[in-house]
Amino acid sequence: MTAQDGAAGAEHGPAGPAPGHPVRVTVCRGCCCGTCRKHPDVDHDRQLDILRAAGSVRVSDCLNACDRSNVVVVQPAALARRLGARPVWLGGVLDETSLSSVVDWIAAGGPGLAAPPDRLARLWFAAPRWGKSAPMS
Repeated sequence: MTAQDGAAGAEHGPAGPAPGHPVRVTVCRGCCCGTCRKHPDVDHDRQLDILRAAGSVRVSDCLNACDRSNVVVVQPAALARRLGARPVWLGGVLDETSLSSVVDWIAAGGPGLAAPPDRLARLWFAAPRWGKSAPMS
C-alpha cells in the first residue's frame, strides 16, 4: 500500500466522502468468480446487494484474476484520482469480515481519501498484466 492508496488528501468528515465524489467498485462475476460452482458457501447475490447499497457497482464478466476470486476492484473517486490515487485490487473477498471492510472503506472515501482497513492488507494484490495474476500468498 502506498500513501496515494491510503488517506493522503482526506476530503471527507466522519460521515464519509464529500457528495458527488462516488467510489466505484468493480466485481468479477462472469467467469468463475462470484459463482456457486467455485464458491458454493458464499451468497454472491447478497454480496452484490451489500456493495450496491454502499455505492456504485460495476459487474465484470472476467477480470483475469481467477486464482484470487472473489475479486473486487475499489476505484478512487474522481477527486482522489486527480490527487494520484489508483484502483486497488482485492482478492479473496469471500467472508463477512472482508466484505464489511470493503464497505467501510467505501463509506470512508476509498483509495486516496481514506486509509484502508487493516483487514484488507492480506487481500491486496497488483492488477494482473496480460491476463495473468500472481499466486495468492
